[in-house]
Parts: sequence; C-alpha cells; structure tokens
Amino acid sequence: MSPVRVSYYSDVLCIWAYAAQRRLEQLAQKFGNEISVDAHFCSVFPDAWGKIEEKWKARGGFEGFNRHINEVARKFPHIDVHERLWLETRPRTSASSHLFLKAIEIIEHDGNKNQSKPQPFLDKISTRATWELRRAFFASAKDISDWQTHKEIAECLGIDYGLVDEKIRSSEAVAQLAVDYNLSQKHGVEGSPTFIMNDGRQKLFGNVGYRLIEANVQELLRSPSEDEASWC
Repeated sequence: MSPVRVSYYSDVLCIWAYAAQRRLEQLAQKFGNEISVDAHFCSVFPDAWGKIEEKWKARGGFEGFNRHINEVARKFPHIDVHERLWLETRPRTSASSHLFLKAIEIIEHDGNKNQSKPQPFLDKISTRATWELRRAFFASAKDISDWQTHKEIAECLGIDYGLVDEKIRSSEAVAQLAVDYNLSQKHGVEGSPTFIMNDGRQKLFGNVGYRLIEANVQELLRSPSEDEASWC
C-alpha cells in the first residue's frame, strides 16, 4: 500500500507553526514509512512590518504583538520563546528564510538522486534547518530575514553556504518557492500551519491537536480506496 501523503504548509515566522512542528515530528515518528511528509511554505509574513503595523495598530503595534506571542508561548511548554520577541529584533519578511530553506532542499535532492528509497522526513537536513531557523528566531530573537543568520545556521549544520548561494543566484530556489506559494493558493491554504491529506479532501488548519491529526492519518490507512471519495 502506498504511504499516506501529508502535505504541511507553514510560515517560519508563525508561532503556531513553531509549536506545531513537534506534532509533525510525532506523526513521522509514529507512522514511519506509512506516511510521506511533504513540507511546503506559505506566505503569511511577506511584509512582516507592514502586517503587524496594520493588523495590530489598535492593539499596541509591535508591543501588542509581543504580548500576544508571549501569551501563546505559555500554552506550549515544549517551546522556548524570547520574551523580547518583535521588540528589538524585527525580521522584515519570512520570504528570505523560505528561499534559504528551498535552496537547502534543492541541494539535498541533488545529493540523494541515486538513493533507491526516499529519505525519512526526520533525517532530512532541510527538516533540521527549518527547526534551527525557527529556534534562532523564537528562542534567540535572531533576525532570520538576514542572510548572515542563514550563513551561520548553514555552517552549524555542515552545509556549504556557497552551494546555498549558488542555488539562490541561479533562481532555482526562487522557482521552487514560487511553486510552494502557488500550491498553497491552489489548495486554499488559509494560514499557518495547515495539514492537507487525501488529495486535498482533508484539511486541518491552525492550532490543531496531535490526536486529531493522528486520527485523520489512521482513517486514511484503514480506508485507502479512492473510490470512497467519488460519490455525489
């Protein structure tokens, strides 16, 4: 039987996605090769400053958003969040981080072309890079829209930043990022994080508990027939 495909859409500056990454890891650990996880990016903070200034203008601007982030963080003891987030370090956009991560995915794909089996999601360097990037921002309040931060993370993970730069300069990375953004629109992704299964028929958005995600996967493993979705 083919593995259940789980498509996961997120924005690296989204705290809900930061908290949800643990659930994604739990899912991959529990189901192993019974599922196939495809990580994609959606654009929630293309202009982070503009978004916060507009959406949070009546609620204290960056200071109000900082309070909101800390309130959310208290609900998730498994994540570390810097108490001064968005007050001193203010990334301009999530797009540059997404571009960096797409470049790593391309490098990873090029290096695994001769492998007979797909690499497990948790073993991927791109999975680790995504987590390290999120932690750099949320736990350490680093500006992850800055290329220097990307270079530091690449070096920490043993990735040749020269190759990353090559994939960005050649526009390979931006092409793949455009694919992600187009897919998120095609599938009606409303925000971050979003889990999509069963060819788009099942969509879980926002702060969704692990048990609900797990139940959806188990149901698809029990009833894999595509015919069941064909009735009027």
